[in-house]
Amino acid sequence: MKVGIIGGTGGMGKGFALRWSQNHDVIVGSRDAVRATESAVEYTNLAKEAFGEIKGSISGGDNVTVAKESDVLILSIPYENIDSVCSGILPEIRDSCVVVSPIVPMTKTDVGFECVSIKENKPFSYKLVLNHMKDKSKLVSAFHVISEKKLINPTLELDYDIFVCGDDESVKVVNILIDEIKGLRSIYLGPIELSYLAEMSTPLLLNAMIRNKIKNPGIKII
Repeated sequence: MKVGIIGGTGGMGKGFALRWSQNHDVIVGSRDAVRATESAVEYTNLAKEAFGEIKGSISGGDNVTVAKESDVLILSIPYENIDSVCSGILPEIRDSCVVVSPIVPMTKTDVGFECVSIKENKPFSYKLVLNHMKDKSKLVSAFHVISEKKLINPTLELDYDIFVCGDDESVKVVNILIDEIKGLRSIYLGPIELSYLAEMSTPLLLNAMIRNKIKNPGIKII
């Protein structure tokens, strides 16, 4: 598959690119195509150092180009940028493209990390993304509770469950990518309308991490 990552020059984008390049052609997206290309060269070198030869590839491009070329498109962007970014790229995706949102509506306050959708009565992330989707069945919500610091170490095996919401056929595509990262397990919560449950799990996890001095935790259902 061609896996595009919008916000691919950030930490999560780097981690996904390194790991998925073993089997797929990953395209790193940025508003600045030059920056994306430079990051792709860096990631390629890191992936080869970690894995030896890789079956896939890592390239870079501007966000619109990446959106047009991708079979799966990861939206690794901040909550506050959803409308500005998605309005420009999601009308350009292929009809078959599956879009993945790991976006969390979260803010840090005096009491800790809070969900802005509850605190400020704002829409959850998936609702904002859906506004820009041509085919709403192609949106999958996933990867909200994964440690960025652990993800970017390509040889580190993870041990997390990943909450997933969306249409059955689209979820099957995303589960392929989840299964290819050692130690990750997909936990299906239901249709996209239940994505708010996954989005709320991130501030919960971060508050638990800080208050209890737990380093880079994840969620595992046992």
